[in-house]
Amino acid sequence: MSELRGALIGCGFFAVNQMHAWADISGVSIAAICDRDPARLAEMGDRFGIEKRYADAETMLREVRPDFVDIATTAPSHRPLVELAASLKIPVICQKPFAPTMTDARAMVEACDKAGVPLMVHENFRWQSPIQAVRRALDTGEIGTPFFGRVSFRSAFDVYAGQPYLAEGTRFIIEDLGIHSLDIARFLFGDVRAITARTKRVNPKIRGEDVATMLLDHEAGFSSVVDCSYATRLETERFPQTLVEIDGSQGSIRLGEDYRLSVTTPAGTRHEDVSPPLLAWASRPWHNIQESVALIQRHWVDALRAGTEPQTSGADNLKTLALVEAAYASAASGRTLDTSEV
Repeated sequence: MSELRGALIGCGFFAVNQMHAWADISGVSIAAICDRDPARLAEMGDRFGIEKRYADAETMLREVRPDFVDIATTAPSHRPLVELAASLKIPVICQKPFAPTMTDARAMVEACDKAGVPLMVHENFRWQSPIQAVRRALDTGEIGTPFFGRVSFRSAFDVYAGQPYLAEGTRFIIEDLGIHSLDIARFLFGDVRAITARTKRVNPKIRGEDVATMLLDHEAGFSSVVDCSYATRLETERFPQTLVEIDGSQGSIRLGEDYRLSVTTPAGTRHEDVSPPLLAWASRPWHNIQESVALIQRHWVDALRAGTEPQTSGADNLKTLALVEAAYASAASGRTLDTSEV
């Protein structure tokens, strides 16, 4: 392919990052944008110089016929939009969470499969450069066979200020943040056969859970812990850092605060600063997430041009979404849930 022409549906809070990232990729342009809110549509169009602006997604896709569509709307709208794109043979990137139900998620994957259309979920946390550095360290085999892992995200950052809807849903931290942490656990430790979850609401001003602790039994034969909190006040605010611990038969890996990576083996410990770069359009402390947006979108472009399946394809993301559903079911029932049950 020569230049790829994309279209964006949804001009909300996070989509600004996606637009910046598209602008940074050589040979890619956003030809049109769509949003039902005229003010948001105008603001995004003016900011990025996009002339073609639509209030209706179908009209935009039929008129523009882009090489791909980036769906940056909320989960309840994903299925009709993905199925629309599939019916028009337009490759799709879809924001996470992929769908409000497994039924919807499976239907979207099936629609794209039948149409022969590539589908990727914008599950970007595994693309953070510190997480990629952990994976590279693990892949060297220096620490031997892993027998324990932990993925931890603990913060008291006011995420509700920029995204007030997060305080309104009966589901919160597992669906919004935990889904990323669970995907990181799958990325580092492999697929999961069972999960035990416990949740709690600490902040009385929100409706959903803001603390979750999950024990994962991996198919590789060991366990990991995924813990998430937006109610944890620390001496130093870590947002949006994910901390990782991996113990192996010959050593250990630690991704600590301020993006410090430590790898301990019988030969000793080496330390590495794996801080993400501050992109020209990014701002602290969001720069870690913003860089991962740029990396996953480059991955999408590379996969689209090569005709290969992206890492976080719709089919792959079904496994991460199943963990989210199993976690909520486990927390509600108080029992360990097999992932095949969802």
